[in-house]
Amino acid sequence: MNHLVMNVKEVKEMDFAVDVKEKESQNTLNVTISGEIDAFTAPKLREAFEPYEGKAGLEVLIDLTNVSYMDSTGLGVLVGLFKSLRANGGMLTLTGLSDRLKRLFDITGLSDIMKINTEIEGGV
Repeated sequence: MNHLVMNVKEVKEMDFAVDVKEKESQNTLNVTISGEIDAFTAPKLREAFEPYEGKAGLEVLIDLTNVSYMDSTGLGVLVGLFKSLRANGGMLTLTGLSDRLKRLFDITGLSDIMKINTEIEGGV
């Protein structure tokens, strides 16, 4: 089944990139993030999600395969997105977590409340 890409938004800064693709046939966003998510880049990530805030039933799939580092500000952005989606009947799925990122989500308890799919390769 072919999906038409309706909207593509890219945010790039130095070694950080966010690619957001909205599929027309579904209420779905496929997001690929590359680089480090820290106090400097987290606002760019938050900005990439702003156009979709409040959209009912939105499903967001975020591929973190190419994320080399994430600090608490990055976690904060993902928690904010998770809460917003859940409040509007949506869902957040994270894929491609490295062992280091998986440990971060485990230690903070976020892996208990967020859907982390270790079986989806590359966010597909």
